Amino acid sequence: MAGTILITGTSSGYGKATAEFFLAGGWDVIATMRRPDPTLFAESSRLRVMPLDVTREDSIAELFKAVGPIDVLVNNAGLGGVGAFEAMPMPMIRSLIETNTIGVMAMCQAVIPQMRERRSGTIVNVTSSVTLGSFPLAALYTGTKQAIEGFSGSLAHELDYFGIRVKLVEPGYAPTTRFGANAMIPVEQLLPDAYADFARPILNAFAKPAMTTREVEVAEAIWDAVHDTARQLRFPAGPDAVALARGH
Repeated sequence: MAGTILITGTSSGYGKATAEFFLAGGWDVIATMRRPDPTLFAESSRLRVMPLDVTREDSIAELFKAVGPIDVLVNNAGLGGVGAFEAMPMPMIRSLIETNTIGVMAMCQAVIPQMRERRSGTIVNVTSSVTLGSFPLAALYTGTKQAIEGFSGSLAHELDYFGIRVKLVEPGYAPTTRFGANAMIPVEQLLPDAYADFARPILNAFAKPAMTTREVEVAEAIWDAVHDTARQLRFPAGPDAVALARGH
């Protein structure tokens, strides 16, 4: 099986690894990011690098008008946020919800009509292992991802009637991705003095985790989700996520 896959948030991390993985697997790949940079990838006639801001309806509409029908949508774009919830400014809260939650929903709503008409297609929503176990200093981020877990579970039932599959991929902790480079505000600015003693061992654990997830493991899980025919909804990715899923 091969076709056309559209992936959001491909400038780095899981999204970039997934784009490269599917290219290697013979797929036509539409790699999207806010500021397109084709030099991030090796040249390929099966690759298109396109602009997309998932928080803007006009950007989403322009993208789908330009690319035409697709077989698979991977909603990977996201922002990170670690810190004490009480210290998070409301603009940051709104921004994470707009990107991590509403952005995913908007992309789904945009692609469903074409998939419904063909009675085929797959939507993969990338969440996080924080949905499998509660982590301190991640309340906002967890909330944005838990919302997509519930949304996807219900949507899977709703779209199965039309031959559309909905999947969840739940990556474990990768220090180089969302909790670090993609954080809107450095964690140090989101920790009032009252949280110092509480936060210190947690941040030390983040810095030296017992298990981590490699980007290619997430790409492999997305590949498995796209090719699954057994109606499995959740695909934990990485050893830490798999361990949490078993406990969950």
